[in-house]
Amino acid sequence: MAKKKVTHPVYIALFVTAMATICAMVFYYFNKPNFIQYAEFGIDIPANYTIHGIDVSHYQRNINWDEVKAMQIKKITISFAFIKATEGSSDIDENFKSNWRAIKKANIIRGAYHFFNPYASGKVQAQNFIETVVLHKGDMPPVLDIEQKGTVSTIQLQQRVNDWLTIVEAFYKIKPIIYTGAVFYEQHLAGKFDAYPLWVAHYLVKNKPRVKRQWQFWQHNEAGHVNGITTFVDFNVFNGDSTNFNTLLLQ
Repeated sequence: MAKKKVTHPVYIALFVTAMATICAMVFYYFNKPNFIQYAEFGIDIPANYTIHGIDVSHYQRNINWDEVKAMQIKKITISFAFIKATEGSSDIDENFKSNWRAIKKANIIRGAYHFFNPYASGKVQAQNFIETVVLHKGDMPPVLDIEQKGTVSTIQLQQRVNDWLTIVEAFYKIKPIIYTGAVFYEQHLAGKFDAYPLWVAHYLVKNKPRVKRQWQFWQHNEAGHVNGITTFVDFNVFNGDSTNFNTLLLQ
């Protein structure tokens, strides 16, 4: 009869310890915090993104862009900002021109957006934006902010949105970015404008917005604080690294 092999207790202990360590590492990987609380910004910020920015309009009043640029909490800085330029057929944001000049001097990457009126002609709204916004090399593409459908049909909305996008793309020679909410996109725009870069608003979710298609920007919070701005401000992240981000800009 063969001699029975006996497992030494030390080996058993080492094996149990190793397995416990592996289990702990796997648990941490899948349960690591998706957001980190930064008291200075007043909000939780997604931990898995490196490029952070804000968006503003006249509601943020007079902004000290040099202070915005100088703010750094650990590794978090404000790298870009979208600025409201126009709305509807003829409205121009009262602080656009001053913000547009000052942010350039502060050396923050800038972008301009148009707030879309579903009842107005997309062609006329596109002309309002084009007459107001001069883009230069290093700026972000133009943005169409679509948040409302009103009582128009989805087909009417899509046609007017398409008119705006087509005219603006032809003028600036770059595809505009669409900004909208995750649910709004799925209900009214999905399948028609998937070729355009997407900036999606979706709050109170972890890690990433719940939208089925690829996205470039995520507005994850609307109540942040930034030096140089006295009101709440929207916070965003870019879905990629610095190389991806630079590729998106006007060349």
